[in-house]
Amino acid sequence: MNPVITKKLIVLQERFNILEKLLNEPDIICDKKRFCILSKEHARLSEIVICFKRWLSIKQEITNTKEMLADTDMHDIVQDELKEFYLDKNNLEKNLKILLLPTDPNDKLGCFIELRAGTGGKEAAIFAGELFRMYARYSEVRRWKIEIINATYGEYGGYKEIIAKIPDKGTYGQLKFESGGHRVQRIPHTESQGRIHTSTCTIAVIPIIPNTELPSINPHDLRIDTFRSSGAGGQHVNTTDSAIRITHIPSGLVVECQDERSQHKNKAKALSVLGSRLHAIEMKRRQKEVSCTRRILLGTGDRSDRIRTYNFQQGRITDHRISFTSYKLNDIMNGDLDILMQSIFDKHQANQLDKLLEPEQ
Repeated sequence: MNPVITKKLIVLQERFNILEKLLNEPDIICDKKRFCILSKEHARLSEIVICFKRWLSIKQEITNTKEMLADTDMHDIVQDELKEFYLDKNNLEKNLKILLLPTDPNDKLGCFIELRAGTGGKEAAIFAGELFRMYARYSEVRRWKIEIINATYGEYGGYKEIIAKIPDKGTYGQLKFESGGHRVQRIPHTESQGRIHTSTCTIAVIPIIPNTELPSINPHDLRIDTFRSSGAGGQHVNTTDSAIRITHIPSGLVVECQDERSQHKNKAKALSVLGSRLHAIEMKRRQKEVSCTRRILLGTGDRSDRIRTYNFQQGRITDHRISFTSYKLNDIMNGDLDILMQSIFDKHQANQLDKLLEPEQ
């Protein structure tokens, strides 16, 4: 195993031993807040330390067993034992590397997914609708619940903007790499000359922050407007002022919700979206060095601002962040996103391992 990783593991083991002593001290036990923080750290390190101790034990077993190779009568048996030890040792090293990777606490949360048509006008709105259908199909396969918070429809179908909530645990961790600019290249239905057009759609995936962790919002900083719902139809559409528009004056953020018949329910949903957006902005502000996965949460919508290109003429989809290309565009648009996501996760994990191997300054 790399000496840098071994050194990190030794430091963590020492910290684990200190935590065990601290958690038995009366002063710490009486301080519920500190006891809770230390207990969580202890639980997180426990699996790493157990795995590291097992690795050290097998390493010693290998050293002891090698000394028996000089015995010609036992040579074949010893060789078989060594093979088993090396296999266990390699598996433990893989597990330790994964356990050492930094985790995002938001990965366990649900998410809001926001799609907005960018460059391309009517075709961009149609493309946004197809992308939303792709995520809806993916959610359906995974048995996730998806709720539309607000939608502004395009003139020829699709959406100028749509915000949806996927409350199931872990959906943010699964979808967070979808944030960015998505570009489509194809001949639109609205094109009479048969020319290939390029249009874009921007996507933001934001974690659903628990109410207890949401930033406090001063009611005086909010402007709340009501208006009549509009959209695909329904008995309640255009009959009551149930739709809500909330403007956060200091930041300029605007959130609308018209999904529910109740004005109060729409207001609650809109405030939840607003709080999560403000939390995401604050997290970005706090980060001194922004990683590649969070460099841009939501792009400008220009053609040059893209993470992925969907070329319908060639049936090709390319993720530019990892230089990955697949010719299974139809399958992906029908919800088989794992074709792309596994490659993205693998690349992200490889980047994290590279950082892990960097010696500490």
